Amino acid sequence: MTRTALGAATVALFVAAANLRPAIAAVSPLVDRIRTDLDLSATGVALLTTIPTLAMGVCAPLAAVVGRRFGLRRGVLLGLVVIAVATAARVFGGSAWLQLTCAAAVGAGIAIAQTLLPAVVKTRFAGRAGLVTGIYTAGLGLGGAVAAGVTAPLAEAIGSWPGALASWSVLAVAGMAIWSASRTSLDLDSTPALAGTSQTGAAQTGAAQTGARQTATPAGPVTKGLPWRSGSAWRITVLSAVNSALYYCELAWIVPLLHEDGHRDATGAGVLLTVLISIQVVAMLAVPALLGEGRDRRAGLVLTTALTAIGFAGLAAAPATATWVWIAALGVGHGGLFTLVLTLPVVVSRDAAEAGRISAMAFFVGYACAALAPLLVGALRDVTGDFHLAFGLLGGLTAAMLLPIARLSPSLGKRR
Repeated sequence: MTRTALGAATVALFVAAANLRPAIAAVSPLVDRIRTDLDLSATGVALLTTIPTLAMGVCAPLAAVVGRRFGLRRGVLLGLVVIAVATAARVFGGSAWLQLTCAAAVGAGIAIAQTLLPAVVKTRFAGRAGLVTGIYTAGLGLGGAVAAGVTAPLAEAIGSWPGALASWSVLAVAGMAIWSASRTSLDLDSTPALAGTSQTGAAQTGAAQTGARQTATPAGPVTKGLPWRSGSAWRITVLSAVNSALYYCELAWIVPLLHEDGHRDATGAGVLLTVLISIQVVAMLAVPALLGEGRDRRAGLVLTTALTAIGFAGLAAAPATATWVWIAALGVGHGGLFTLVLTLPVVVSRDAAEAGRISAMAFFVGYACAALAPLLVGALRDVTGDFHLAFGLLGGLTAAMLLPIARLSPSLGKRR
């Protein structure tokens, strides 16, 4: 792959990933307006985050069908189309049922694109999996950060929160255009149907460098059932579930926590969420680069998990004191942790077909479980009147991730 083609393919991956969070992240800065206009409780408004997350899990296996039918390139494009249409439809009204329906459709589109992206990485960037995963994860985080910071001012400017939510369809259309324009650079349609075969050692690295890739192609990234009997796949699934639960709780509840318990005004709380996600974006790029390719990732997982737990515990115990310290710890910790967890299906798999199967399982089970977390946080807020208990439990849940991390293979991520 030439440098030009590599750069174009990486940009396409980055922009596609940037569309996987704005439709969800845009809700948090508008929570107060949405609750008022739709007459929802904290538990009810949490459904706007819970439903798309649940849809992402339930629809993850659908990516296998899409991949087999259309191939990786067109499969990701289809996911972006669904995101664009569902996001744009939010402009048509302020009713709860419409917003929840659009949220579910957005989740389905995200599920298709997001589940196929690890197979794209394994196909085109096998020798740079950690770095490229960091790049597209940074795109994912940047999309969420911009949405969190811009949506509220945009709603003020146009006088409509449904219109502000729908505006993110423009980004999805741009993603569709760039992804389509990068067809030659991505080169995902030209490889023969070799899904299910594998490469190891130097042969795999050499094939990745010359373009003779063992990948999931038009036959799709998943040609067999999900790896239900694999211990490694289950550990990755558990880590993915907790990782996603924490992320969506941040998107849904950091702003309300800082506003209610941290005594920040709505604008200041929204700025802090944007700062948090921005720090995470930097960490998403920096942590894989510091670890390098071919190294044991368990030490990085332990360190970032510990920082994330400290951030949640600090926000639970003293949200109005040393707020920037907790935001920094959560930003660096969860930004790095997020990328490392998303890298796991790529680094443990033998080929793109296996990476697709592990990813589909992790997203199917993981997001279905993670969807409950924002809802439970909202329910605890309604019962207790604050977020102290809920965020304390999130800190404990983060610390519990150390158990499956300890059971990961010592050779995780090392070149074979």
